[in-house]
Amino acid sequence: MVAGFDLLHGIAGLFVGFLVGLTGVGGGSLMTPILVLLFGVSPHTAVGTDLLFAALTKSVGTAAHGWKATVEWRIVRRLALGSVPAAVVTLLVLSQLGRPGSRAAAVMVTVLGVMLVLTAVATLFQKQLALFAKTHERLDEEASLWPTIALGAAIGVAVTVSSVGAGAIGVTALLMLYPALRVSRIVGSDIAHAVPLTLVAGFGHWVIGGVDFVLLGNLLIGSIPGVLVGSLLSSRSPDHILRPALAAVLLVSGFKLLS
Repeated sequence: MVAGFDLLHGIAGLFVGFLVGLTGVGGGSLMTPILVLLFGVSPHTAVGTDLLFAALTKSVGTAAHGWKATVEWRIVRRLALGSVPAAVVTLLVLSQLGRPGSRAAAVMVTVLGVMLVLTAVATLFQKQLALFAKTHERLDEEASLWPTIALGAAIGVAVTVSSVGAGAIGVTALLMLYPALRVSRIVGSDIAHAVPLTLVAGFGHWVIGGVDFVLLGNLLIGSIPGVLVGSLLSSRSPDHILRPALAAVLLVSGFKLLS
């Protein structure tokens, strides 16, 4: 047994890792509300810890997608041009709002609730939105530059405050901006972009004092085998059942945080 290991945190990591591997929905959409609502972890610590958790797990995902050549690096660069500066500015604002338990915690809970509701909608209607984009006029290479940078900035703010936004919401928006690209390249690019963003945001939260490294270790111990098992079973998973169920969980969590 690992020193300081908490079984319940390990099981939470296993559960979230399994669902991430099975559905591809970002761990922040699941892990942060679990830590806040079920374990009573402060929003500041939950978000900061989950950001570094995402950076470590998505580094592995990026390596896998890079090996399969399913990363569109021009999209990653465009997103990062918006998201990384936005994350730095957001961290500076959060550091001025106060320590956990004050105004910063209230802001983070509200943003987290809103992002969970948006993620639930994106998860439920992602395929329909992608099909809608394919039937309309596509943006050319130059015209898609600034919308992608603006998307990156919006994701940077949302992820830094709530740890949610780089998964289902980011993929859905990219599918609409780049409908000609294969979904695997969109997903690979979204995962690759999440690594520098979550590293910067997670490091910033660590400096502010919002990362629990013991909790982080416990979550990783559970999540790594969970992701592997979920990924192996993903091709057999009933998507028409899983997506509505997952969207319902996210929706309930979001409204509970907002209330």
